[in-house]
Amino acid sequence: MRKLKLDELNRASVDEFKEQAKLPVAVVLDNVRSMHNIGSIFRTSDGFAVEQVCLCGITAQPPHREIEKTALGATLSVNWTYYETPLQAVEQLRNEGYVIIAVEQAENSTMLNEFVPDPAQKYALIFGNEVNGVSDEVMQTIDACIEIPQFGTKHSFNIVVSAGIVLWDFFAKLAIG
Repeated sequence: MRKLKLDELNRASVDEFKEQAKLPVAVVLDNVRSMHNIGSIFRTSDGFAVEQVCLCGITAQPPHREIEKTALGATLSVNWTYYETPLQAVEQLRNEGYVIIAVEQAENSTMLNEFVPDPAQKYALIFGNEVNGVSDEVMQTIDACIEIPQFGTKHSFNIVVSAGIVLWDFFAKLAIG
């Protein structure tokens, strides 16, 4: 077996990416502190062709060298908007018809493997701060909460791992079948 070379991957250019169909998902970052996490989520969002990334509160904004270390240019392909508060992002997305979903461990959450997204809907997936998770104010406004099943001793996954798991799941359920 041979690894493919970059020119054999047939990836879209930034202009082609901006024109292609997108996964009906907005990623909302609720006060994410690490610029490496922010950049990685941009790169993952590019990989699954999400509609947009919403940066909220203390979440840093491109252009920034520390974000680009992990984004590798994805800040140029993925549409993004900054909001002073995550509540402003939630209000805007709700007005645009998105179903607001927190990715969090909470009472009455739905396990990710049991969640079935409606292909006719758009979803805003909220990922919280690395220490405190999704803010309590936002939790009061959500339409649903998804939890990633875990079986080890740790209390949570890293935000980038969580975003990768959840976005793959949505992509697999909405775009693949």
